Amino acid sequence: MSDPFLALRGVTKRFGVGGGAVTALSGIDLDVGAGERVVVLGPTGAGKTTLLRVIAGLEAPEEGRLALGGRDAAPLSPPERDVALVFQNFSLYPHLSVRGNLEFPLRAPGRALPAREIGERVQWAAELLRIGKLLERPAKHLSGGEMQRVAIGRALVRRPRLFLLDEPLTNLDAKLRESLRVELVALFRELGTPVVYVTHDQAEALSIGERIVVLAGGRVLQIGTPRDIYLAPASPEVARQLGQPPVNLLEVVLRGEWWCTREGAPLARAAEIARGGGGRETALLGVRPEHVAPAGGAADATVRVVEDAGPHRVLLVRVAGADLRLLVARDFAATPGTTLRPRLDPQRTLLWPAPGSGAGA
Repeated sequence: MSDPFLALRGVTKRFGVGGGAVTALSGIDLDVGAGERVVVLGPTGAGKTTLLRVIAGLEAPEEGRLALGGRDAAPLSPPERDVALVFQNFSLYPHLSVRGNLEFPLRAPGRALPAREIGERVQWAAELLRIGKLLERPAKHLSGGEMQRVAIGRALVRRPRLFLLDEPLTNLDAKLRESLRVELVALFRELGTPVVYVTHDQAEALSIGERIVVLAGGRVLQIGTPRDIYLAPASPEVARQLGQPPVNLLEVVLRGEWWCTREGAPLARAAEIARGGGGRETALLGVRPEHVAPAGGAADATVRVVEDAGPHRVLLVRVAGADLRLLVARDFAATPGTTLRPRLDPQRTLLWPAPGSGAGA
């Protein structure tokens, strides 16, 4: 990456004092390039919103440095940073029309924009977001999807140097979330403005982010492309963040040339696994359900549950005391009680230190 537009180095933020202090962010290092879309993915309490507030200047970190456009941001007030925040709660002024809400940030003290430019910016944003016909409608009469478009439009009209979005689609229904997700990607590409997008939704992370930052407990667990994070997670905790059905995680032991379940069922040849192992005799094995074939393995498995999931089926099978999920075609013949011999793709199987091994995960 060339010189990043946004750069964080060792950023730490705590709330409270003394023994009761809570560390919300711990030593965060992050770069965001000009025009890049970076998604911060993590569960509730991971520190995602705090990270956005620190970038925006609404919170001051106790440690670390933050630069915007190559300039130290510490002495800059929130208005001076010229970033736009969009929250999951629409935060519109219900007594104003859509036009009034879009104009509001442009009429803030100190902006002194001429009326013609305000009108042009409002019309530009309304056309981009397809809300031109709603400009005179009171905000209180909008649907949830329309409200969120207006909230995004209010950020757009400012033409900031950086967009910060805090789970902006969370309060919308699933179909509308999917539709707006696609529109947002197209919009960000057209604008070319850098974006930091926070979410706990893996589908949003995979579809919106050019890079994903996996955050948990205020710490960055991994940064990479969606493909890297999905196929080569750095730890079981990262692996759990992405994937539906979820990743298979099984405690295994090395017996001869095979990694086996605790009860001895052979799952994968040690020599064939591309990543992990490292001379250990116990490990935590991770494999995605789509990387498990229903035949060709070395151990019998009994189908426990068959779940129809659109174009495919999800099978939950039992292998010598261990549960394993795999994806099969929709027309694959299987019912509870069917016996299979699942085969793990060794090139897509990962090994990490076993829980309690002292090596960390």
